[in-house]
Amino acid sequence: MKKLPIHIKILIGLVAGIIWAILSAHLGLSTFNVQWIKPFGTIFINLLKLIAVPLVLFSIIAGVASLSDISRLGRMGAKTLTAYLITTFIAVAVGLLVVNIYSPGERVAEETRIDNRISYELWAERENVELKDGKCFVCDEEMAQRVAEVRHRVSQEEIDPAVLEKLKTASQRKDEGPMQFLVDMVPSNIFVSLNDNGLMLQVIFFAIFFGVTLLMVPPKKSEPVIAFITSINEVFLKMVEVVMRGAPFFVFALLAGIISDMAGDDPSKVIEIFKGLAHYSLILVIGLAFMVFAFYPVVLTMVSKKIGYKGFFKKFGAAQLLAFTTSSSAATLPVTMECVTKNLKISKKTANFVLPIGATVNMDGTSLYQAVAVVFLAQFHMVDLTIGQQLTIVLTATLASIGSAAVPSAGLVMMILVLQSVGLNPAWIGLIMPVDRPLDMCRTVVNVTGDATVATIVGYSEGDVEQ
Repeated sequence: MKKLPIHIKILIGLVAGIIWAILSAHLGLSTFNVQWIKPFGTIFINLLKLIAVPLVLFSIIAGVASLSDISRLGRMGAKTLTAYLITTFIAVAVGLLVVNIYSPGERVAEETRIDNRISYELWAERENVELKDGKCFVCDEEMAQRVAEVRHRVSQEEIDPAVLEKLKTASQRKDEGPMQFLVDMVPSNIFVSLNDNGLMLQVIFFAIFFGVTLLMVPPKKSEPVIAFITSINEVFLKMVEVVMRGAPFFVFALLAGIISDMAGDDPSKVIEIFKGLAHYSLILVIGLAFMVFAFYPVVLTMVSKKIGYKGFFKKFGAAQLLAFTTSSSAATLPVTMECVTKNLKISKKTANFVLPIGATVNMDGTSLYQAVAVVFLAQFHMVDLTIGQQLTIVLTATLASIGSAAVPSAGLVMMILVLQSVGLNPAWIGLIMPVDRPLDMCRTVVNVTGDATVATIVGYSEGDVEQ
């Protein structure tokens, strides 16, 4: 067991956690899992988050300060952001392609879709939203009785509190001005920013600003500071190694706890959750799998034949499995950095700069998910989206991913903004929330794989590859 690679050990822990959760549900031990096993999974995520934020801070400062001149920083920054935007754009395009070809929302009984359409038209009427597809079931006299029934049912429905909370968060973002993202990027108190994973963009800004300023200070005064920061960075990287020794057990606890929360003492509930949204879940997983198993490996093979298709998964598998388990690219960041520097041989100064930025601005999996989910919900409600609306989805999903918190289910808040951008009811997120967590695990794998791909591309383009 000791000789097995870490990604194999994590995989064993992951599978064992799933098997134990299902078995314990049959034995009526789900409460035991939640109370006595799940806390170790929570501790694991807390440990990774504890390391992640200071690691981002010190690694970026060390990476920027190690550059020979500021012009190189600008060049690397331009390459990094351009690559991240391109991969995000491609991810959204892939999502739109698969969801339009398969049309999962149309594989539901037509009677249900007609009722959904009527409820949408009633919402649009109430919110003064223009219907762009030319349909009007509410206007049809033959549908009068049905419209009345749906109107009565809708008036009795209450919105899930979890959905209301996310609607409130999205509403606050919608009312912000076009330059608000720049305001949010600049911290007024770096210690507050360090205390909140959702403010990672502020930490990155401060780190780059601090690193650039170090380059402007005379070497005699800056060298002790750089040496101090580099040493601290090494300590945090060693902390990652220490935590990862217990990763297989922690992953077992995390998966056992998650599934026990979902299923309770009835294992069939897990199956039922997926069955209700099977077509949507299937097509989303297909799109995400294409990115992980086709797009990224092909791009990396074009960049360097030394890595190879199988070699990439062998060298980066530990980070992918951890991303799947934690559903957080921020929590996975320490392991992502370790895999990229030690296994993919990208220099620390490149990885320290590119990967923390990617954990914040690169959300390929989240953007693909938003595209699939929005079109699925439109199809489910018999709404025909125009080409213009689908292009709006591409643009909004790409831009919304920038600065999205690198924590579980942050994509739901971003999706509300995408739904609103094409005139759809944002409360529809409640329909896909039952399967959001397991699918979030899948799209986080895409996010961190995209980070590693871009770091490798930038590393090879800059010649920062260790032989």
